[in-house]
Amino acid sequence: MQNSRDVIVIGGAVHGASVAWWLTKFSPGLRVTVIERDPSYAKAATALSVASVRSQFSNPVNVAISRFGVDFIRNFGEELALEPGQGDLGLKENGYLFLGATPDAPAVMEEIAAMQRGMGAVTEVLPPEGVAQLFPWMNVEDLTAGSYGARDEGWFDNMGLLGGFRTAARRQGVEFVHDEAVGFEMAGDRITAVRLASGKVLSCGSVINAAGTRGARVMDWAGVPIPVEPRKRTVFVIDAPNARHPDAPLIIDHLGYYMRPEHEGWICATVPEGDGPCDVDDFEPEAHLFEDVIWPMLYQRSEGFDACKVQRLWVGHYDYNTLDQNAIVGRHPARANLYVLNGFSGHGLQQAPAIGRGMAELVLHGAYRSLDLSELGVERVLEGRPFLERAIV
Repeated sequence: MQNSRDVIVIGGAVHGASVAWWLTKFSPGLRVTVIERDPSYAKAATALSVASVRSQFSNPVNVAISRFGVDFIRNFGEELALEPGQGDLGLKENGYLFLGATPDAPAVMEEIAAMQRGMGAVTEVLPPEGVAQLFPWMNVEDLTAGSYGARDEGWFDNMGLLGGFRTAARRQGVEFVHDEAVGFEMAGDRITAVRLASGKVLSCGSVINAAGTRGARVMDWAGVPIPVEPRKRTVFVIDAPNARHPDAPLIIDHLGYYMRPEHEGWICATVPEGDGPCDVDDFEPEAHLFEDVIWPMLYQRSEGFDACKVQRLWVGHYDYNTLDQNAIVGRHPARANLYVLNGFSGHGLQQAPAIGRGMAELVLHGAYRSLDLSELGVERVLEGRPFLERAIV
């Protein structure tokens, strides 16, 4: 029994830590081990995220996930019973602003916003002149509408979220192991043990795959592939001395980029033309993207971006679900004790509180008890049935 665990979680970043905390919160004494290959998290999506949260999704399930998430983030220290000062994630509620330019954008945005408001959001759809009134530094000549959430949307401390979950999970008895999972031992449709690079073999009751961009590799060990691959995103921190607007929202521009203020500067990124899979270890920035692609779009939106300087840049990876760019969450129907937390495609950080809770419910009770996440299940992937979400960025 020394090497036996009730649950083994592969991947110790935000989703692995979240589900471990929820499992041991719901079931004290449960033997949970989290396997993490790099406890520095230097190249984890959690650490390299721009750490934002929004209610502006088009599918009610994604809205509900983030509605729970923003309240959890706001009250993080209280939720995890952390020491005073440890639980403030510095939530900055500057909001989100989606900019649309098509003739049907006002009607489509209002349909989606009405659903979001029905779930507690404050999203409003603005005409171009309304956008200009709130943000007079913007050029709105090409716009037909803007969808704006003035609160419950913004950004927060990504590593504070991870660190808090890890601290609280350890306090509840979770074991975090610095090692790398390299394979499974199977008996029929069940995983009986996880093999580690160190040579250890840990027997288990259940396995949760929270391995991010390596998640597809984990599923291959069990003979049940999923359509998830690493996608590279280069993020730029820039100084634009003539465009300092620290109270601006996070802007999703139809031109093809996003940006948000960062102190006196900005964070911005785009999806490169010909976007496709990258090597899981490729963290070389595509530095040309700022000057060649992003800067002209910024200048089109505001002449204040006439002078810009890149201060730093980095690469993060999406665990990109090629079917529909939404999370794959649930038990795999062909493997009795294998659970999937993968394919978040850039939305994982904000979804971690609710997804971790749901996964813990599923493992412990065989069903969701709070928020029904079944629409994100593995079954849709096996059937080639996309989970439709129009607000994918």
